[in-house]
Amino acid sequence: MTLALEMRSITKRFPGVLANDHVNFQLRKGEIHALLGENGAGKSTLMNILYGLYRQDDGQILLDGREVQINEPTDAIKLGIGMVHQHFMLVPVMTVAENIILGTEIVRNGFVLDLDTASRRTRELSHQYGLEIDPDAYIKDLPVGTQQRVEIVKALYREADILILDEPTAVLTPQEADELFVIMRSLVAQGKSIIFITHKLREVFEVADRITVLRNGHVAGTTTPTEATRQSLAEMMVGREVILTVDKKPAAPSNSVLKVEGLKAVDDRDALVVDGVSFEVRAGEILGIAGVQGNGQTELVEALTGLRRCLDGRVVIQEVDVTNASPRKITDLGVTVEGSAHIPEDRHEHGMLSGYPIADNLILNSYYRFPFARGVAMDNQAIEDNALRVVHEFDIRTPSIYTPAGSLSGGNQQKMVVGRELSRPIKLLIASQPTRGLDVGSIEFIHNRLVTARDDGVAVLLVSAELDEIMSLSDRIAVMYKGQIIATLDADLASREELGLLMAGISKEEQHATT
Repeated sequence: MTLALEMRSITKRFPGVLANDHVNFQLRKGEIHALLGENGAGKSTLMNILYGLYRQDDGQILLDGREVQINEPTDAIKLGIGMVHQHFMLVPVMTVAENIILGTEIVRNGFVLDLDTASRRTRELSHQYGLEIDPDAYIKDLPVGTQQRVEIVKALYREADILILDEPTAVLTPQEADELFVIMRSLVAQGKSIIFITHKLREVFEVADRITVLRNGHVAGTTTPTEATRQSLAEMMVGREVILTVDKKPAAPSNSVLKVEGLKAVDDRDALVVDGVSFEVRAGEILGIAGVQGNGQTELVEALTGLRRCLDGRVVIQEVDVTNASPRKITDLGVTVEGSAHIPEDRHEHGMLSGYPIADNLILNSYYRFPFARGVAMDNQAIEDNALRVVHEFDIRTPSIYTPAGSLSGGNQQKMVVGRELSRPIKLLIASQPTRGLDVGSIEFIHNRLVTARDDGVAVLLVSAELDEIMSLSDRIAVMYKGQIIATLDADLASREELGLLMAGISKEEQHATT
């Protein structure tokens, strides 16, 4: 089969990091080639080089067998390469057509913007490729799945023959992801070639023709869905055998630990994003909150952990009202050392101090208590003993407990945060996106620790945008949509299809009415 693209021996260095080390990658015409790898594997760097956001230090890029130089995105666009970024590059207050022609505006008489022609061309392209979008709709009024279609049409409008889709399902419901896969197959049937960047093993088997796995800046291998298994791909990604299934016994929930009643909170723009949320989490169970990112989950967790003020409602932990209490009071509960633990969504902002040693990071929420403090004096030996124990127990890979936390890999940083939160007596664990961007080996480890905490009688609130994670770990699942809990289901009885429709705002009653 004819090659549309060949990247030969691509090397890219950053200070202290070899991001791509003589990477070879080929894309055939009319294929979907999945680029698989975990955070830090080098896949985004490689594609940013192809799109002109970075320049390689060594290596060649060939299109249709001819070497090309790509110094900036405009070079890539002229060569027929388009990229749909994970975070959409759209202007919310502009229409679909205006966004699509942005930077390539059509004018009449030398200065009049020709929106009629732009709208007609947008409608023709969207119909040709089965994308079906309204050129006159405003971006802010469109669901994320439709916004993604706009990004694809924008690339096609610029006559892209090679499309780079960077984690395109990260903000989609399962149904929207399935629709995207249909669109991708339609595009390649009409002669386009697609590079599909993902870290989700399930998806590559659904849509890819070939799969290249990157690990630590190297190509670990190239294979096909018929030749590979989820297990073999996971091993290629991390370099060792990985257990992909979560082994957990039936839950034995007891007393209520966390009660949330009618909680309301606003985001940083004063928009109401948590709107009357009520639920409870019991000791010995995992309650998972599912939903497309951006439906109020972040603000809910911040309100529960004292990082954001509540406008209304109550938060009760172990029968103590902690509504609008400080993070320290919520951690300690003011009455017992068996308080609450929080694995934050953004470990860098709320979970660690990058310049501080690992040993200090492991006592950030308990440095003022015995045995780490004796009055106003710190007990360095106790701090060291604690660090050595947690580093060993949670398999934190580091040359020293005095190494700055910021120098650790993402997976080891997350293990450090998890280790700090789970190495002390707790009754409640709030875990928000606990495995985002981690390799499958680190995911396996953290999943096991969450289940162990649940089995030890801890009440676990799990918030995750990964539906597979929610379904495999949770005992009950609450679905959040536009700031509200619209349904709570028994995890054993919930299907992926039903959860996906709920995540899109289609209630159980509406689902039953259409069946």
